[in-house]
Amino acid sequence: MTSPHGELVRSRVVSDPSTALATALERGLTGHAVFKPQDSLLLDADGYGVLTFEGGIPVQAHHTRTGRGGPAAVADLAVPGPYSVELYRQPVDERETTHGADDRTIPPGMPAERLAGDPQLAARTRARAPERPTSDTETTPTSAVEAFLEDEEKIAAIRKQAKREAERRAEEWGLDDQLDP
Repeated sequence: MTSPHGELVRSRVVSDPSTALATALERGLTGHAVFKPQDSLLLDADGYGVLTFEGGIPVQAHHTRTGRGGPAAVADLAVPGPYSVELYRQPVDERETTHGADDRTIPPGMPAERLAGDPQLAARTRARAPERPTSDTETTPTSAVEAFLEDEEKIAAIRKQAKREAERRAEEWGLDDQLDP
């Protein structure tokens, strides 16, 4: 299937982003992955993350709801799964017209570390990545974490979700009368 996004090569619901990242790396994907988190509390129905790949290496990130790019977009995407993930193959010349912004650049291992929590996948990705000049985003590795911590709305939504989950489990285990009002 070919669309303005490119040729759809895989579409899955995954609980762990490392599945999609490893698939892109193994296939040497040049194109992009669209990550749509299933939790509508954290991202509205229109918000999703896009990771751009060259030869299986993530090189850029963008989030459609927040409009942020680079490490900040990776932080915006770092929400509990599952994710609906679509991998698209797209020639570089077509992709550059829609995703060529320098403010979207990310270090190659960042998605595997920050989204998937998979240091081995991050190391494999960095090992396969071509050498490129060090940018400001690579010299400040905590920028995605800092961007996430600055998003008070997302943190509040995560707390609210955690509280609901705790209440659900307490009720399931017969401990709901133990909770403070």
